[in-house]
Amino acid sequence: MSTNDAEPTPPSTPPLAGLTPPVPGTGTTPLAAPRSDSAYRQTESSPQPALQQPLQPPSPNQPMPSAPTPGQPGLNQPMRSVTQRSFGAQEPTFRPVYPGQAWPTERPGYQGPVPPPPLDWHQQQARAYTPAEPPKKLDNRVIVIAAIVALIVGLLAGGGAAVTVVALNGNGPITEQPDVPVGTGTDPKIKTGSVSAVASTLLPSVVQLRVEGSDNSQSTGSGFVIDNAGHVLTNNHVVAEAAKGGSIQIISQQGKSQTARLVGRSPAYDLAVVQVIGLAAPAVQFGQSDQAIVGQDVVAIGSPLGLAGTVTSGIISAKNRPVTAGDSADQASYINALQTDAAINPGNSGGPLVDMNARVIGVNSAIAAVRGSQEGQSGNIGLGFAIPIDQARRTAQQLIANGKATFPVIGANVDMRFEGGARVSTVNAGSPAARAGLRVGDVITEINKQLVDTAEGLIVAIRSHQPGESVRLVYERSGRPRQATVTLAEQIG
Repeated sequence: MSTNDAEPTPPSTPPLAGLTPPVPGTGTTPLAAPRSDSAYRQTESSPQPALQQPLQPPSPNQPMPSAPTPGQPGLNQPMRSVTQRSFGAQEPTFRPVYPGQAWPTERPGYQGPVPPPPLDWHQQQARAYTPAEPPKKLDNRVIVIAAIVALIVGLLAGGGAAVTVVALNGNGPITEQPDVPVGTGTDPKIKTGSVSAVASTLLPSVVQLRVEGSDNSQSTGSGFVIDNAGHVLTNNHVVAEAAKGGSIQIISQQGKSQTARLVGRSPAYDLAVVQVIGLAAPAVQFGQSDQAIVGQDVVAIGSPLGLAGTVTSGIISAKNRPVTAGDSADQASYINALQTDAAINPGNSGGPLVDMNARVIGVNSAIAAVRGSQEGQSGNIGLGFAIPIDQARRTAQQLIANGKATFPVIGANVDMRFEGGARVSTVNAGSPAARAGLRVGDVITEINKQLVDTAEGLIVAIRSHQPGESVRLVYERSGRPRQATVTLAEQIG
């Protein structure tokens, strides 16, 4: 039987005096000091090794040599390397005592030629005298594997997903933004920054909406109080069924149900405001969505699947996601959304997305669904989208002041099926696009140095601005790049 010398085997008898101390860091048994010649002597009856003959394994009928009995020579000799001969006569072994020691050419007491050194002689020296390497540290680099997943955006109130053609028409007069104080509730002054602290602060301001249409259709959603007059901000698709006759019920955190009236709605931004006189709920405080950063912690609050007062947490996964939702061209919403992995499900629509200071930075509006899933059966897959509160603030102020809201346009249509930019399909006479020199067939590739690869991307980027603002467009005509400055007009919707 042989033993691997990578881990030297300790002698079977107690260690002798004069052994060398352990080598720090090697993890091996200390090697013995040089022995006397008698330690290597063989008895005359010991067979000589057949060094020049090819080795053959013993036959099954050949008896195995018996182990030496106590008192016989060779009992305390160290075991051989696995690279030495494993069959036939026992060979004397030699252990290195110091690094670089040469294989001895003569051995006292050994008859016959000295066998050659084992093939792993230098490896034995290295293992015996080289300290073990420290464990390698794990590589901190993260390999990111990009995967393209086909997704469609579904409305959270049960509506189907759609990608529709929306005309960028309109050349009406520019109206001033009303100064309506919304989102100016008491400063939360969260100190711990924990989810539980955020939840306890915001839950009293979040309500559940139950909507019944004139055709007995029903939907549920969420909303939150934005001022001391009982105005509640929610999604348009939550209350759309009650726009032509129906009822809206608000259920507070305490479970009290009250009837609300529809103040106004904006299908273009998928926002709506309802009001309950005497609503006993504190107003929230708005944050600033443009200062949100990818990776920051957020909390979503709402009534998913009718379960009021549900709190989930996650992070901001991405910003400026072009999200399209709506059932028809006149109801399509184009959102420059905040993406989050906080669990959002049908019924969360209209609820707040808040930072860890308990300030609202978005209105939960839509979730992504894997292409092919049946309508109404989609749930959270870690891809939720919220309307930035900077846009929602402006729209809510307009709805409270005028009962309607406006959105910016350039006065042109774009081909929704074209990819690689936004190709202009029609240009309205006298529109901002016409005044800027845009023509049919031009392909818009940038807006304010932001790349545009689809028609939806252009619409979403335009709607992130306000009417009256100017944007810088880069477009291609006959393969040559051109630039134009367009002053945005407005359209009601």
